[in-house]
Amino acid sequence: MARAGLTTERVVAAAADLADEAGYEHVSLSALARKFGVKDASLYSHVKNLHDLRTRLAFLAGGEMIDRIADAVAGRAGKDALAAFAGAYREYALEHPGRYAATQIRIDQSLAATSPAFARTAEVTHGMLRAYGLEEPDLTDAVRLLRSTFHGYCALEATGAFGASRDVRTSWNRAVDALHVTLEHWPHEESPSEEPPGEEPTSPQAP
Repeated sequence: MARAGLTTERVVAAAADLADEAGYEHVSLSALARKFGVKDASLYSHVKNLHDLRTRLAFLAGGEMIDRIADAVAGRAGKDALAAFAGAYREYALEHPGRYAATQIRIDQSLAATSPAFARTAEVTHGMLRAYGLEEPDLTDAVRLLRSTFHGYCALEATGAFGASRDVRTSWNRAVDALHVTLEHWPHEESPSEEPPGEEPTSPQAP
């Protein structure tokens, strides 16, 4: 691939493709330089270092993921919205394992605050949960429950860790049913916590 026309956007997009093809842990400036047919130094005009590249990759993947989720939940509420949210989350995680891994890295909060993807994820996720009557601090607790459930399930499914004969998708649907019941009967905290709200749902880390 020729060096001409190299841009930050192309470099980050190539990193996203590499993450899906070879695994997030194999995304490096050297690997990208080989992909573009240039020397490593040529990439420093577009990204500061590997950390900067991976942060940009996280924002790219997070934006893609929340766009898919937002499309899925549009016009829905309650259980229908939760099931659509969960389904879109799972599909993205399994279809784009490298990109998805990028959404799980810890992002500096000062950078996250400037990310449209981060803000949109909070808006979509919190909007869905407020339909269950949740406000802070219960909102943050519910986000953490959904994120840990979805991520844990997808991570185990991706590695083939579910060995029982029970259909994996059926178990997923039952888990979403159970989350819906939990959200409908959320044990609200009687006294508001004095702690500030925790992390937003994505790093766009979706929830």
